[in-house]
Amino acid sequence: MGEFFNPEKGIWAWLSTLVDVVGLSVLWIALCLPVVTIGPATAALYYAMVRYVRRRESGAFGGYLRSFRANFAVGLRATLTVIPLFLLLLGGYRIVCWYGTRLGGMAYILYVAYYFALVLPAGVVCWLFPLLGRFEYGVRDLFRTAFQLTAAHLPSTVILVLLTGQSAVFCLNRWWPVVFLPSVGMLLASLFTERIFCKYSPELAAEEREEPEE
Repeated sequence: MGEFFNPEKGIWAWLSTLVDVVGLSVLWIALCLPVVTIGPATAALYYAMVRYVRRRESGAFGGYLRSFRANFAVGLRATLTVIPLFLLLLGGYRIVCWYGTRLGGMAYILYVAYYFALVLPAGVVCWLFPLLGRFEYGVRDLFRTAFQLTAAHLPSTVILVLLTGQSAVFCLNRWWPVVFLPSVGMLLASLFTERIFCKYSPELAAEEREEPEE
């Protein structure tokens, strides 16, 4: 019975994880509402999912807020850079989509080429905030490293883009996934990103090998 009521094992551990997943998703949504804070909020969510959900450490909400504050300045500037780029690429996509689907021929080929070309800038964004959540960067170095990882690990980049895109579409089409999908999506993304981060950071690799405290 002692094991059953142990808050760090069994059903209680799973319930604690569920609370963290839902609570962090809701907190992320709240902190993203000003729009310009999407970057630091996302970096903090990645950090919290890796540190407190994957590694089962305690204090997820406090850790999330500390990471949000620590990454706020760089994350804010990165977001202000990403938003105009996103709007520009989205506008271009809508134009080539309109012409490509109606005119066919070369216009449709251009549409398909543009669609696949979006993988690179989308991939940079997908790497950007996990990097910020795990390492300290200035804005310029953050973008440069994200671009290097996008190009060097293209298969993982494609998976990250598809995962992020489908999660966003699912949340936009239905309201209820927003209470858990941001955290779950970030957790799934970390299965690819953490493996790659550890290749470049011996300290992070050693941290990942550590057993979580009982």
